[in-house]
Amino acid sequence: MIITLKTGLAQDKIGQLALQYKAFHIKDCNKDVLITSSGLKELPSEIAPYVETVWVFDNDMQLASRKYRKDTREVKIGNVVIGGQTKNTLLIGGPCSVESEEQITSSSELLLELGLTTLRGGCYKPRTSPYSFQGMGYEGLMLLVKMREKFGLNIITEVRDASHVEEVIAHSDVVQIGAKAMYDQGILRACAKINKPVLLKRGFGTTLQEFVQAAEFILSGGNDQVILCERGIRTFETKTRFTLDLCGVAYLQEYTNLPIVLDPSHALGYAYGVTALSKACAAMGVDGLIVETHPNPKVAKSDASQQLEHEQFKALFHAVKPVSAAVGYHLI
Repeated sequence: MIITLKTGLAQDKIGQLALQYKAFHIKDCNKDVLITSSGLKELPSEIAPYVETVWVFDNDMQLASRKYRKDTREVKIGNVVIGGQTKNTLLIGGPCSVESEEQITSSSELLLELGLTTLRGGCYKPRTSPYSFQGMGYEGLMLLVKMREKFGLNIITEVRDASHVEEVIAHSDVVQIGAKAMYDQGILRACAKINKPVLLKRGFGTTLQEFVQAAEFILSGGNDQVILCERGIRTFETKTRFTLDLCGVAYLQEYTNLPIVLDPSHALGYAYGVTALSKACAAMGVDGLIVETHPNPKVAKSDASQQLEHEQFKALFHAVKPVSAAVGYHLI
């Protein structure tokens, strides 16, 4: 249940009500809001005098629900905006991992050439094998900061675990919570305390409700700058890395109020079909795409098979742009 309280209530009274009903208390649109479990179906009579509006839900997808907020939430990333009343599809590009200053500089220059604004690059890599490249860590993060200072790009990078979440929060423009960390409540709760965009990736074995409820951890802490990212789920198929769930995206667009970004690179796992998938995503009117590109994918230290060469990334940009325009969106 979501309860909007009447204006003018004393903060100690609001705190008392939140404690009594085991509710989260946030400010939303300058209103004091309490959020309880969706198991509460009827407003207790003793709280009724303090209440302005009540929403009752079938499950714990509450703050993210279009039943609560009809329009898609607006998220600002640097000087660009997605969601809200905008019709923007943000194309985020860059390598899977930051590997060297030369490599990340080359990727930054590519984005500038195309007029794009947002650079991705992994510094703390949650690899499946302990023997794989684990990322450059803090050194890589500082290289991303250097790219922002040099080229004016927004930077997005992933938190692997709670041990370095504060570093990523401090230095990135968008905090990415990866598929393997989607359930990490240390990360989720840390991101709930900030006023900075958070891109939450769906776990590859996660239902849509579990995915959105992970977002609720962040929203219920007061940070409404949450972006959902579909990056493919594990199915019975073995010829592709994962299966990009466009049916799930249609559900999220219909029932949630959060901007949606798609990651075709991780979904397919091979460069050959990333452009075709990106066009399919753009045709759905999504809020963003995140596509991996590397100056020389053959020598990439992680996910080499799915990263596009720079010329391939340019071709993808020019192929997707008219598709976005056809559905009334601007590829930015």
